[in-house]
Amino acid sequence: MERAEAVHRLKQLEGQDLHILAEQYGVTVTAADGKMNKGWAGHVCERYLGLSANSAQSPNFGSWELKSIPLKRKRDGSLGFKETMAVTMIDPYHVAKTPFEESHLLSKLRKLVIVARIVGVHSGAPTFVHTVTEIDLNGDLYRAVKNDYEIISDCLKDPERGFSHLTGSMGVYVQPRTKGAGHGSTSRAFYARPLFLAQFIDLIE
Repeated sequence: MERAEAVHRLKQLEGQDLHILAEQYGVTVTAADGKMNKGWAGHVCERYLGLSANSAQSPNFGSWELKSIPLKRKRDGSLGFKETMAVTMIDPYHVAKTPFEESHLLSKLRKLVIVARIVGVHSGAPTFVHTVTEIDLNGDLYRAVKNDYEIISDCLKDPERGFSHLTGSMGVYVQPRTKGAGHGSTSRAFYARPLFLAQFIDLIE
């Protein structure tokens, strides 16, 4: 599916509760053990567009990537980003050997569609689609993200630092962070900070 067609279809969901679609498509929001399926909203949007589940590092729609991010209501009533946005896993060997121009990170961020949804206080609360936004990474932001990638890559290539020295303090727009359950996880992924998301997502209602 071409991105323009997908955006047109997804915009029809603005203002709708994704829980209703989750039930329609059989997407599990909360598992039997009570834990929330973190990717459920994205899976709902993929089903809505006719894509089956996949975990490949290449963009999930070929030339462009679809992401879903949660927004939260602040105490003053305004909206803010609830968390950073997971982009793709960090394979230390691949990142150390691969220039930004050929990286999985760029392939995911180059052409994005982000579905931003307002979440409630718990996973069972309604979650309404706020906006559907197209993102094209170029210009100064492209160069800034490339610099973030190279900081992480340089750490991986440094024999005195390496994978274990990656920290969430690295990167202005994109950071490396632990991914996976529990504090003992050794997996790392690239995450887009709220500062990156704020370049594109309009939080005004």
